[in-house]
Amino acid sequence: MQHKVLGPAIFVLSGMQLLMVLDGTVAALALPKMRDALSLSESNANWIISSYVLAFGGLMLLGGRLGDTFGRRRMFVIGVLAFTATSLLCGLAQGEAMLIVGRALQGASAAVAAPTAMALVATTFAPGKPRSQAFAIYAAMTGIGSVAGLILGGVLTELSWRLVFLINVPIGLVVGVGALWALAESQGERLSLDVPGAVLGTLGCTLLVLAVNEGPQGWVRPIVVGSFIVGTLALIAFVVVERRARNPILPFTLFDNSNRVAALIAILLSSMIMMCMAVFISLYLQGILKYTPLQSGMAVVPFAFGLGVAAAIASKLSLMVQPRWLVLAGGAVIAAGCMYAWSIATDAPSYFPGIGMPVVVIGFGVGLAVIPLTLSVVAGVGPNEIGPLTAIAQVAQQLGGAVGLVAVGAAVTSRALSKGGTTAPVETMNARQLAAQADGYGLAFASCAALAVLAACVVMFMRFTPEEVAEGQAAQQAADAGVDGEEPEARPVPAANGPSSQKPAPRRGYRPDDPPTEPIPVRPDGPRPRTPNEWSLPAPDGGPFEDEDDERLGVAETGRIFMSTRNRHSR
Repeated sequence: MQHKVLGPAIFVLSGMQLLMVLDGTVAALALPKMRDALSLSESNANWIISSYVLAFGGLMLLGGRLGDTFGRRRMFVIGVLAFTATSLLCGLAQGEAMLIVGRALQGASAAVAAPTAMALVATTFAPGKPRSQAFAIYAAMTGIGSVAGLILGGVLTELSWRLVFLINVPIGLVVGVGALWALAESQGERLSLDVPGAVLGTLGCTLLVLAVNEGPQGWVRPIVVGSFIVGTLALIAFVVVERRARNPILPFTLFDNSNRVAALIAILLSSMIMMCMAVFISLYLQGILKYTPLQSGMAVVPFAFGLGVAAAIASKLSLMVQPRWLVLAGGAVIAAGCMYAWSIATDAPSYFPGIGMPVVVIGFGVGLAVIPLTLSVVAGVGPNEIGPLTAIAQVAQQLGGAVGLVAVGAAVTSRALSKGGTTAPVETMNARQLAAQADGYGLAFASCAALAVLAACVVMFMRFTPEEVAEGQAAQQAADAGVDGEEPEARPVPAANGPSSQKPAPRRGYRPDDPPTEPIPVRPDGPRPRTPNEWSLPAPDGGPFEDEDDERLGVAETGRIFMSTRNRHSR
């Protein structure tokens, strides 16, 4: 069954995406209020954010596998309703432990709903223009939710911090019930779940983050040393399990390309910067400058506009210059904005230029750097590799944000304590302690500048060319549109009883000086059904995939041409 793009199906799927983006934005904005209401220390308050993103990132690949195995609509509905229930738990939390556990469960629910929602977009809408339009609407929810969350979160937090979670309940119920009515079941190839891999990976990351978070209060305490040791062993076991698993949740073959590894590391570092800036700017504005939550949200809105303008520029320039140069430029802009914010952190600055200017500058730098990195992850690959690489990039974003927030938060706490500060709630601090806390927030901004410089150093090892980026964009469009390879209008029409008399159009992303290949015969037995792999999505009608290119290109010939071209580009 095919659906209209502007029908109930896309509103249900994009509604869940909007809900998750809103939740992440308003939670960061409401963090100071939650910290003060529950009398949390600075380090414990960070766990309200970190517990969510750790569970989200660590379990996302498992969530996608659950949808493939048990049915995407079924798991999407379960994920949405679980997200709704855990939002209610967070909104009613009476203490620190209940709120942090609720946030972790909320992140685990999002890890099931998010990947199944993306897969349902791909399988619900017809290949070609309808599917591309559906993906565009789905992706637009990220930008809309980010800006709306800053404003809505400020309004809700002014009334009560509990409302930022309780608002999810009616929306989640509408999305969950709507999914049962508007979506058809879709199920991929049944694969083993690799639960040990998911558990070990998430456990290892969580314990290492716990060790870093608790470190400033004593690095040789048993909880710190024990967390470091057990977390490290868990990650080692994760690597061993994944290399032996029949259907690993994280295929290590995707890391064979050193250029792509550099891009993923840079994405992780950039996510650290974005998460730290979102949280610590909010804490600084509300805790030190005494902004209201609404004023704090409005003060950060220019960040989104700076990011949007830079993203539009970077998406065009990525096809003209090597992506690493754009990332270097973006890193320099981020570092400059963060260093300026550090220099004025203890001066009680006015909004402009003290706050507004670095917010816009940092947003512009993030947009200039992140877009080329996102394109580089899928540079020079075919449509079948888009799915797993995109999922790994999303995991890097989530885990990077969690690790960065806790690591920089530990540095903030250590700095404040060294200057005579305290770990008590901000509302109980005297003038001297507030000055020490402001100095700690200044160090957070300086740490973001250092992370930007580190990311710039990493991307020096990234050698992707504009041609490879264009090839990746074409593959992304092909994957979204449901075609494998070139766009439909570029395909020659074979003759009825013999080889095609038309010369095939060159594939987008190929260099014009590519040497010609020998004639390729028509397959006499017609198109060959494609055997789905663990990353394949079924056709919208549930039938098998068929590659129209196989009418004139044998599978071996197609793979040989693609690999030879990619090898020439990577040299």
